[in-house]
Amino acid sequence: MSEPGTRRVVVTGLGAVSSAGIGAAEFTAAIRAGAPTTSEISSFDTTGFPHVHAGEVKDFEPREWLRRIDPGQWGRSSQFAASAARLAVADAGLAEEDLAAARAGSVMGTTSGESAVIEELVAEWAADSLKSMTPGRVAAAPAGRIAVAVNHELGLTGEALTLATACSASNYALGYAYDMVAGGDADYMLAGGADSLNRWAHAGFFRLGALAEEVCRPFDVDRSGILTAEGGVALLLEPYERAVARGARMYAEVLGYSVNCDAEHMVHPDPTSIAACIRDAHRNAGVTPEQIDYICAHGTGTRTNDATEVAAAREVFGDRIPPISSIKSIIGHTMGAASGFGALICCQALYEGFLPPTANVEQVDPALGAGVDPVPGSARPARPQVVENHGFAFGGNNAITILGRVS
Repeated sequence: MSEPGTRRVVVTGLGAVSSAGIGAAEFTAAIRAGAPTTSEISSFDTTGFPHVHAGEVKDFEPREWLRRIDPGQWGRSSQFAASAARLAVADAGLAEEDLAAARAGSVMGTTSGESAVIEELVAEWAADSLKSMTPGRVAAAPAGRIAVAVNHELGLTGEALTLATACSASNYALGYAYDMVAGGDADYMLAGGADSLNRWAHAGFFRLGALAEEVCRPFDVDRSGILTAEGGVALLLEPYERAVARGARMYAEVLGYSVNCDAEHMVHPDPTSIAACIRDAHRNAGVTPEQIDYICAHGTGTRTNDATEVAAAREVFGDRIPPISSIKSIIGHTMGAASGFGALICCQALYEGFLPPTANVEQVDPALGAGVDPVPGSARPARPQVVENHGFAFGGNNAITILGRVS
């Protein structure tokens, strides 16, 4: 993590490809409205699944968004990532040739990599033999190509790194990009994540008993689990001085972050470890718990996650837990992109002045204890100054980023 005294880092561009819309403005409007964008799955045969709803990006046509890479040679996750990155650069008002000429790169998070491609290959193998697998699809399978797709699409020659720390991966990516820019190793970095909907992850979460039937309702007394989802998200990071010099819009400043690992249980989060990660993130950002105005929760909607996350927050914040909401109630769980979407909505909350909501909350679970405010319904007008974005993952990988209003 970067030490104090290094360059200030701001977010100047946002890009989203999601079930809630394509582009940061469309995505943000949907989140603020608090209306779920999940629906019945159409991208794979759901025969045999009792639960068939997910956050699917309907009618995504990559050729509408991509200019350089040939979508036919890349997997759906790479297409999401490259499209979101191109949208972020356009949103930042940055000329493509200027970005390509600068010290610029990308770091993207993922859980399942090119899962849809792998499912295609397995189907070919099962139908005939290994020799029947399409060579071009084999070449599209490696997860590392997700960040490479971003660099190829934008002509970037800096680092292209894909991080696979599952559902906390985008926060890991944001932290890594922050270090690159703060430390002077890059002048621009695109950070985010991407994952595509797939049958085996959907089946896995169902077998774990973690899949909701139709509605995801984090923090509610009747919550029953997650809805799987897909999408791609990207944030453009650059030094504060450079953004000022070119008159860029600054959504937020990246103040700091922290990562750690429980190393205890594959699927059961640990509140003590999460609390330690929150405290380390505060120290790295130079803020105190009293300064946090809002938490964008990991908030999966499973009984265990929400109870553990609130317990960890209570350990750090005591009885004054800041408003804590989950946008997974609206778009589903986008896996490796999840905390990237959280970071994006945190930036918009700071810039536009609101608190993102939790949809589908009818009664906050009293077992979570007093003082839990999930911002039910639709967005709440507010002027947050410092916000906290959570990302947790299988294996105990925790990553927390801290963002602040630019001053």
